[in-house]
Amino acid sequence: MDIRDYNRTAWTRESAKQNIWTVPVTPEAIQAAREGDWSIVLTPTLPVPRDWFPPLQGLKILCLASGGGQQGPILAAAGADVTVFDNCPSQLDADRMVAERDGLKIQTVEGDMKDLGCFSNGEFDLIVHPVSNVFVPDVLPVWREAFRVLRKGGSLLAGFMNPAVYLFDWELAESTGELRVAYSLPYADTTHLPESILNKRIECSEPMEFSHTLDEQIGGPLAAGFFIAGFFEDREPADDINPLPRYMATCMAIRAVKP
Repeated sequence: MDIRDYNRTAWTRESAKQNIWTVPVTPEAIQAAREGDWSIVLTPTLPVPRDWFPPLQGLKILCLASGGGQQGPILAAAGADVTVFDNCPSQLDADRMVAERDGLKIQTVEGDMKDLGCFSNGEFDLIVHPVSNVFVPDVLPVWREAFRVLRKGGSLLAGFMNPAVYLFDWELAESTGELRVAYSLPYADTTHLPESILNKRIECSEPMEFSHTLDEQIGGPLAAGFFIAGFFEDREPADDINPLPRYMATCMAIRAVKP
């Protein structure tokens, strides 16, 4: 299976279903950002701390695997020079729609988050990377490419899943609310799911996910050359289908700085 091609199609379907990461921001949010009242998320609920951002006016920002008309338009309305890079054309369409609707200048580029070869060394001042590397089997090239395209002193703001989320049988949780450990880590939909469930997900064009170890998610940026200057945990909203956030943080975010 070509994971990049498969997940591009799957996220087109997610856009049509209005997955929460595909719903563009409102004109009211854009106007507020123009007036200095703005925030973005990398993880489901907690806004990124404002002190993780330098002044935005004229700042060159790469929104990496961050289509959907959310982070990019807000940052552009607040004064940044924004490029949104994503694997899914329909996600980029959402950014273009907001840009046209609200008179914003946003560059959109389709591509694989592991390959930023279309950008020069040191081209960006800031990279914004919400929880999305869960959709690539190998995350280490993502960190290396992010380091390359950032200028010295630039920052990478990245969200990612807590790998422990992938221990559980989510088919069982969705039907009974029971959390049962079923899989070893690191986890991959393509190799860990029973064949019948995997085939069902492929039939429904559901995105394929891959856990990454903390060695890869935190050690990876360090190995690429970053130092970690900020960290927080977040939780998805808990419900009967997903009770896990009642017990533990399900997502994390880092601020990594290029020396």
